[in-house]
Amino acid sequence: MRILLLGSGGREHALAWKINQSVWSNPLYIAPGNPGTAQCGKNVSLDITDFKAIKKFCISEKIEMIVVGPEEPLVKGLYDYFKADEELEKIYFIGPSKQGAQLEGSKAFAKAFMQRHEIPTAGYREFDASNFEEGVHYVKEHALPVVLKADGLAAGKGVIICQTSVEAVSEFELMIQYHKFGEASKKVVVEEFLDGIELSVFVITDGKNYLLLPEAKDYKRIGEGDKGLNTGGMGAVSPVPFATPGFMYKVEERIIKPTIDGLYKERIDYKGFLFFGLISVNGDPYVIEYNCRMGDPETEVVIPRLETDLVGLFIAATQQELHTVKLRVDERSAVTIMAVSRGYPGAYEKGFEIYGLDMERDKNSFIFHAGTKQDDGKIITNGGRVLCVTSYGKNIEEASDHSLNILEEIDFEGIYYRTDIGYEFKPSISK
Repeated sequence: MRILLLGSGGREHALAWKINQSVWSNPLYIAPGNPGTAQCGKNVSLDITDFKAIKKFCISEKIEMIVVGPEEPLVKGLYDYFKADEELEKIYFIGPSKQGAQLEGSKAFAKAFMQRHEIPTAGYREFDASNFEEGVHYVKEHALPVVLKADGLAAGKGVIICQTSVEAVSEFELMIQYHKFGEASKKVVVEEFLDGIELSVFVITDGKNYLLLPEAKDYKRIGEGDKGLNTGGMGAVSPVPFATPGFMYKVEERIIKPTIDGLYKERIDYKGFLFFGLISVNGDPYVIEYNCRMGDPETEVVIPRLETDLVGLFIAATQQELHTVKLRVDERSAVTIMAVSRGYPGAYEKGFEIYGLDMERDKNSFIFHAGTKQDDGKIITNGGRVLCVTSYGKNIEEASDHSLNILEEIDFEGIYYRTDIGYEFKPSISK
């Protein structure tokens, strides 16, 4: 099957690595890809939001399946573009419709959806320029801390947790009146703060049925012990020790089933991954956010634990036959640790050669490229998050040790990574 995968990060390298193992995959194209994905298929130079260029490539290369990694093309309606075109409509498409992608593309849409289907989430109200003064009063009187979320896509930066009323009113004004996050913050969702421990849960759905993938927990803060600035993710672990069968039963019954049933009842086309950003509050799960794609770096620990043929799952999803598929999962733990550029998540330099990528390693560890590129035969840094190492182990501590051992052999100017990913689940650290 001729497959096109859109994207260029660590998530797409992990997906390409898994797709390339499928009996169905031949050939695999990745657009635009990175030096890591080039080891799994053929990189092609395409802008993932240039729908006409994607169409031209799909027709010329007789593409039979398209898999969309990042959210932007989905929120902009790539699925609808394909389904409305006679030359493209028969291509298997992994990703939701524009309306389905609104679960990520609009916080207000997602909140209203959860409210309609009685899915547990934080209490909220939404405001824009038309009711700004009412919003200022609401924010000023709100219990603290209070959470402000830009309604639209803001590259993962549109959420602010405010500790004082003065800060909350100031940020609220900056978002709506001064467009702090551009178009994304023309509307702002004001939420109550939930205190608990977070985790990421993923399903693949055909719009009616779903399969629950391995869960993960990621680590957003730049510093050891979860301190410092937020990042796109410094690492992740899977499975998550506190995601017990009892807890996951609550997740399925209270959150996943009502969500999938809601999509089906509202006739929202959705065939692909659905990410549930959850928080456990005294053992009860609540939805913080939906994403219309897999997370990053969670993909890098979830996909390696998946033993089932991924392309086979995709085909079943497009045919609404996921209920006939049995999912097989590696029972070992997996830990991924992200190596980033000096200065990230602030200003950083790039263009430094990366050493140690070609060393021999056992089959229990993998390097996934994120922000890299090839230049004159060398692989150099090309982003804040540069690469990650994922390893298996009999537990989180062993898997983490394996990944750290690999990272000790990799080097580039200003390399930084956390050595404590999964720290709260490591007996030697948590005591």
